[in-house]
Amino acid sequence: MVRRVAVVGAGAGGLASVKCCLDEGLEPTCFESSEDIGGVWHYTDSTDTRRITVYRSVITNTSKEMSCFSDFPFPEDFPNYLPHSLVLEYLRMYARHFNLLGHIRLQTTVLSVRKRPDFSASGQWEVVTESHGVRESHVFDAVMVCTGHYQEPYLPLASFPGIESRFKGQYLHSWEYRDAQAFRGKRVLVLGIGNTGGDLSVELSRVAAKVFLSTRSHTWVVSRVSDHGFPLDMVSTTRFNSLLDWLLPSALTRRIKFRKFNSWFNHTNYGLASSKSSKFKLIVNEELPFCLLSGTVVLKPNVKEFTESSAIFEDGTTEGNIDVVLFATGYSFSFPFLEESVRSTIHDNRSLYNCIFPPQLEQPTLAIIGLIQLTGSIMVGSEMQARWVTGVFAGWNKLPPPSRMMAEVLKRKPAVKRNPSERENLKMSFVSYVDKIAACAGVKPSVWRLLLTDPQLGLAIFFGPCSPYQYRLEGRGSWSGARAAILTQWQRSLRPLRTRRLLGDSSSSSWGWGWGWMCLLALPAALTAAWLCSKQPQPGWSPR
Repeated sequence: MVRRVAVVGAGAGGLASVKCCLDEGLEPTCFESSEDIGGVWHYTDSTDTRRITVYRSVITNTSKEMSCFSDFPFPEDFPNYLPHSLVLEYLRMYARHFNLLGHIRLQTTVLSVRKRPDFSASGQWEVVTESHGVRESHVFDAVMVCTGHYQEPYLPLASFPGIESRFKGQYLHSWEYRDAQAFRGKRVLVLGIGNTGGDLSVELSRVAAKVFLSTRSHTWVVSRVSDHGFPLDMVSTTRFNSLLDWLLPSALTRRIKFRKFNSWFNHTNYGLASSKSSKFKLIVNEELPFCLLSGTVVLKPNVKEFTESSAIFEDGTTEGNIDVVLFATGYSFSFPFLEESVRSTIHDNRSLYNCIFPPQLEQPTLAIIGLIQLTGSIMVGSEMQARWVTGVFAGWNKLPPPSRMMAEVLKRKPAVKRNPSERENLKMSFVSYVDKIAACAGVKPSVWRLLLTDPQLGLAIFFGPCSPYQYRLEGRGSWSGARAAILTQWQRSLRPLRTRRLLGDSSSSSWGWGWGWMCLLALPAALTAAWLCSKQPQPGWSPR
């Protein structure tokens, strides 16, 4: 019987895990090595501690309505996309509101997590911690590891001949980057075109003499601002769109998406992506296209090798007088505190049952929270994982036998280990994955039933944003405010923009009337689509 639970890490996933433990009547103790909660959102100027943090100017890529905890919306006056300071403020509000702080031990490092000698019968773990030089040993019935996947900077120096032996300039990983002032007047080469590489290239272009952005992948760039000025994810991350992705051939869905991406600007003309490629990245950046158009950022292919002051690229071109090389090559994960017999089996999240449970364990009392790559908010996915896991610990939810879990993992396990720069192609569909875990936890909303009993709500959750509140409508942990939160989410997205009222402005009321008419007209089609949804098989791992 699980009662005492150790939670490793007090970031977003750790806080959600503590709260879910309390909801299930469990006794959590959260160990956080730093002096405050918040994980990567706890910004610091220092790089001395090797703690991973966001850079100073970061803005979230997912909007507040699509990123909040499912029973705790962001304050309505918060902007739709948030700086790190407001994300941290929100996490502190969440911790205070649900009385989580008393269960968190700050400045306490977990040194080891090992099975007890009677683990096969008890499922218990021995956890050794250190705080201010004092070591303690604890026994817990279960452990939730919430350290995420931003743990160790991935610095592939071996892939760039000459960077260590010949290059005389400076090179560093993006985790060391805080702001652009140290790069003023310099010629900077950024390696990697993920969200971080795009953001830093744009920011550096304002002060650097020249910025070169090197990539080997096809990359599509989208804006956070979507149709009619609404946040991109509120418009695109819907159950209706997820159903279309499942129904339509993958080649057709790619063609539709590429046409949409190119409607902003032709990516082939900019050297970013070709519509003929089936492998591609998607990044969010409003300013990068203008920087490329204005020449403040120059796009280059992959680097072949470095000389003392130059970079030679695979197309044979050379850029000289490079002062700084900035690696935006992502992160790798590791769990050095886990005993070797467990740690060695976790190669990536596909080594885990539903990206959470190591299937080899005799007792399912270890869960990895937040080791996921989604097309939406990881915070929301982590909370859903924590709800299911604590339900398993409390005995409400059941896992399949270990043999079945192992067979499921082996079926999806990759033939070769991928490096972090290739993980973009392993992103899972937000709607499919969160729905899958919600179904395991017994909290997935029934669209078909809602369309029949509450058509306004049913249509809102089918055609509207797949926001976290949907997973509080039914089942354990349901929230009485979920329905109202869903039906007012568009208004909350507009609220922070209402800082200047215009004469005769009636946009809010016209939006309400338009939504009402759409609900009425779409009901028959939605009922048919909901029936199709009920026939949809378990979601796969790679979104089309």
